[in-house]
Amino acid sequence: MSQWIGTSNQQYAPYAMEEIRRLVDGASFTPLSPGEVFLMNTPLDRQTVLQTITQQEPIFLRHLQAVDGTIDISGEATDLERLSDMLGAEALSFKDKRTAVHIRRHPKTAFLFSAADTKAALDAKLIEFGAVPALQDPERIIAIYASPDKLYIGFGSPRDMLSDWAGGAVRFQREEGQISRAKFKLLEAEKAFGLQYAKHQKALDIGAAPGGWTSLLLERGLRVTAIDPADLHPSLSAYPTLTYLKRNASEVKLAEGSFDLLVCDMSWSPMMMCRLVLDLEQALVKGATAIITIKLMHKKPMQTIRDVISRMSTAFVLQKAKQLFHNREEITLYLIKK
Repeated sequence: MSQWIGTSNQQYAPYAMEEIRRLVDGASFTPLSPGEVFLMNTPLDRQTVLQTITQQEPIFLRHLQAVDGTIDISGEATDLERLSDMLGAEALSFKDKRTAVHIRRHPKTAFLFSAADTKAALDAKLIEFGAVPALQDPERIIAIYASPDKLYIGFGSPRDMLSDWAGGAVRFQREEGQISRAKFKLLEAEKAFGLQYAKHQKALDIGAAPGGWTSLLLERGLRVTAIDPADLHPSLSAYPTLTYLKRNASEVKLAEGSFDLLVCDMSWSPMMMCRLVLDLEQALVKGATAIITIKLMHKKPMQTIRDVISRMSTAFVLQKAKQLFHNREEITLYLIKK
């Protein structure tokens, strides 16, 4: 038997639970933060669950934390002392390892200590154990979820938890002059899918305006052809490596095999997006990467996703489909051109 804390984007927990239910025999769920965080119980052991989830990672599951221990919250200072004591039992697993402490709090938790105070206390304990407290690129993670009446504590690697960020909430700092927050979606996709955009040479951005995704690719040194009837941000005109086609993608003809990267983040219906991308797929070289968002405009997102993947499979091989933290009413697809 094993117990887990699962996290999705807000309002998408039912879909994450549906996906898990199909993968993990006997899984049952209790909401902790409705629509986002839930407790999962399963008769399967920890290793079996991890192997199943990592082999067929659910689209809507953003973060997964094994529950290795619980503490009933008293609302007293002793709660933090008991939490520190629980770390002591795991001391050997932290020695000489970069270790992050991730704390998430339910708004109505009785746990007195802020995330910052809790982290400071536990980091001090980790130093005693010979660990290296880390904010980035940890080898081990101590994940704590403070529900209204209970602390759920789990230990694992970033791979085990599907993310090296607390709750899978990937944060990027907004830059001065940044065109749009949509840039964060493409940054997160690079991290989530293990990509390096700078390894590509020529990119095609369909539905580019106002230019958040185009700006990132230009900054990485790519030559970018951006297509959109709407205006791009004026700052992008400073890049000699930008070709801007101010027209509908359906009107554009491109030379065959011209691009090794395609990106598309259009607020159009999923099937319309598929048609536009497939109409231009001949402009991609074999093996080209495609990063595409699917807008979930209907009440049956799972069916929409299946329909899009099936349609795109005529020209692309799906590598991964994921609702990233910076996705809202959408998911992101990572595809390779056949």
